[in-house]
Amino acid sequence: MAKRRPNGGGTITKRKDGRYQGAAYVTNTEGHRVRKYAYGATYDEAAEKLAKLQDQERNGVPVPSRSWNVGEWLTYWLEQIVKANREYNTYAKYESKVRLYLLPHLAKKPLIRLTAAQVRKFMADLKREGVPAATRFEVLRVLRNALNRAIREEILTRNVALLVDMPKVSKGEGKPWNAREAIAFLRTARAHRLYAACVLVLVLGLRRSEVLGLRWQDVDFESRQFTPVKQVQREKGIGLVLKDLKTESSQAALPLPEFCARALEERRYLQDLERRIVGDKWQQAPDADVIFSERHGGLIEPGGFSRSFTALAKRSGVRRITVRLARHTCGTLLAFLKVHPKVAQTILRHSQISMTMDVYTHVVGSDQREATDLLAELLEDPLIG
Repeated sequence: MAKRRPNGGGTITKRKDGRYQGAAYVTNTEGHRVRKYAYGATYDEAAEKLAKLQDQERNGVPVPSRSWNVGEWLTYWLEQIVKANREYNTYAKYESKVRLYLLPHLAKKPLIRLTAAQVRKFMADLKREGVPAATRFEVLRVLRNALNRAIREEILTRNVALLVDMPKVSKGEGKPWNAREAIAFLRTARAHRLYAACVLVLVLGLRRSEVLGLRWQDVDFESRQFTPVKQVQREKGIGLVLKDLKTESSQAALPLPEFCARALEERRYLQDLERRIVGDKWQQAPDADVIFSERHGGLIEPGGFSRSFTALAKRSGVRRITVRLARHTCGTLLAFLKVHPKVAQTILRHSQISMTMDVYTHVVGSDQREATDLLAELLEDPLIG
């Protein structure tokens, strides 16, 4: 005979297969009162699970209105949440991790029953398959983001992926250039049409997409400052487009040292010359008066800029590094000049001071404008006599 339960405590009955079944009315994510069941091999086990279900109800946490498996949720999350609210490049990066790694291993597992042990085994399987640590790191981060959203949507109550350690990724990208290498590179790039872009990368640490998205209206030569607000990105089915920078810190006004200002003035003269040569065939999109355009106008492909940068590095005889790593030369040189880390953080627009401190060993310095002027002087003397 089943034990008598208190009023409102739900019911527990014994099934024909010998298991116990608990039942109680709770609220689902659509706001409806529904009857939910909890099962156990013993009466006490079913009672414990039923009690957890009712605790959720008392704490105002609704139960999911449908049963998702991991694959269904990841697909929904990508199409309805990520694609609708994030940049295309972010969506493309997430989609590739979901399609290539998460769906083949975890798609059929019930979402609410996913355990840390299953995620840990999944990560071990990826390692055994030879997936690089950096890729595994990104895959787990995507899974964490997706499960965090499921919690916000009140489908899950916890994120089991947070219980799994992130893979250790070694910093095998190499070292940024030192001052001598940066000067040698700029000497070689001096006659190139994108010389000013190289200056902004090395002196102010601008990202590749930010340099190519910089417009003339963003530069204030009188106040000796500029404010990057756009970046160049490629969108599938559209081509190259100008996008707003992601964060407000990325759009902070930056000082424009004389060294950089002169390089931009030369760039403006060269662009006017190219425009006169091309004439009516000059390509210019509305509101896209970019500083660094193609020879016939229009936006520059970020990959094309990287190839030009690599060719210039090879010609100069310095170590070949990526544009992404080259911009960290700015941080290295600022540290070499003993500029205060908080000033360098503003120049590099790092979201956290810990990112800046990776290249710092001590704290000395003063003003942001002085910092960039010092760096400009360091690079200028060997270049222009």
